[in-house]
Amino acid sequence: MGAKDLVLIEGLEIRTVIGIYDWEREIRQTVRLDLEMAWDISRAAVSDDIEDALDYKSVSKRLISFVEASSFGLIERLAEQCAQIIIEEFGVPWVRLKMSKPGAVRGTENVAVLIERGEIG
Repeated sequence: MGAKDLVLIEGLEIRTVIGIYDWEREIRQTVRLDLEMAWDISRAAVSDDIEDALDYKSVSKRLISFVEASSFGLIERLAEQCAQIIIEEFGVPWVRLKMSKPGAVRGTENVAVLIERGEIG
């Protein structure tokens, strides 16, 4: 990868079953994803063709489908699984993923994990 370009998806909100407490297992809560994905955009910048780009709509739809159908206890596990999907299915060499669980702790605006996976070439 020549350039160190990033494709971002910010504030992707998805409702899912997430949590370790019994009451959490019976409801759907919102998690929010913020993604930075390494991707050389130079070909797409020249061709103006989606085939040369990282299709952020496809990435978003795949993550929505996965997260909505999932039922993890910890956001750490869910974040890891999402990062693996991005790397393995979309060929992204590096991803920084922030997974938030707003309102999970009384008195806070947000709790989150921030992970980086892969290598920037």
